Amino acid sequence: MSQRVVIGGASGFIGQRLAAAYRADGADVVTVGRAPGEIPWDDAAAITDAVDGAALVVGLSGKSVNSRYTAANRAELVRSRVDTTRALGAAIAASARSTPLWVNASTATIYRHADDRPQTESTGEYGTELFSEDIAKAWEAALFEAELPATRRIPLRITIALGDGSALGPLSLLARVGLGGANHDGWWPATHSRIAARTYLPPRTRAGRQKFSWIHVDDIVGIIRFAQDHPELDGPVIAGSPNPTDNAGFMRELRRTLGVPIGLPSARWMLESASFALRTEAELMLKSRWVLPEKLLAAGYEFRFPELPGALADAVGKHRENAD
Repeated sequence: MSQRVVIGGASGFIGQRLAAAYRADGADVVTVGRAPGEIPWDDAAAITDAVDGAALVVGLSGKSVNSRYTAANRAELVRSRVDTTRALGAAIAASARSTPLWVNASTATIYRHADDRPQTESTGEYGTELFSEDIAKAWEAALFEAELPATRRIPLRITIALGDGSALGPLSLLARVGLGGANHDGWWPATHSRIAARTYLPPRTRAGRQKFSWIHVDDIVGIIRFAQDHPELDGPVIAGSPNPTDNAGFMRELRRTLGVPIGLPSARWMLESASFALRTEAELMLKSRWVLPEKLLAAGYEFRFPELPGALADAVGKHRENAD
């Protein structure tokens, strides 16, 4: 009998790859979401039936953080993560046969702005000043709310994911028009509203030296599969390459992959202005995210794409193939 895998939020970038991979293995993949043919999030009975006896439950739902942190968006960023996670937890708790493993998306943004040392599961320090860090904490807290003694739970702290359809698209566009240089932090006014909303990132790391932790989408799929066979993986797991770079290094390698010889740097005032126009946040490029996958390396996980050049070459190559 094929295993059943339940995926909440399978219509997103990671969810599509994960669902396709398990279906290719012959698994019975059931999805929960808002797309036609999926179990809707407000159908608690159907979700409970789906997770009853499932080999794996994966939660990936959540509004994209690539949005402007208005009051309405902040509420939706939290609600779309917490409510869907609670729905999966309630369904597992109500099922007759608990799933042995529940992997739920989280984010490496839970750690502080780090340019002094890498953060790991055992030594990392949680951020305490930004709304994005608050989201991560609320998301993980929801994962552990329900009493599920028979279910191993992993909040997968995902770094910036690379692949065709990821955040790589907008960055590639910037590089192609000559704006693919380093992102330089600097002074920017701290308004009372942004301080109150915890959306203001004080100037920290200069000259594009803020760390850039990343992972290829194929390794996210590989890590979830690996976790099924490795019961020692429990609790938070960082999903990031063991070879992070910095912002300047990432943009330089992206230009090389795309064949773009020149990339003009962007000062913070330019990033803030562009972020306002594009309805996103400059924090996404300016916060120093430096993490290492301590648990995965100790468990023996072998990354398919451990180095940035190979990961970018694959992602850009697949984008070109799919565009043809």
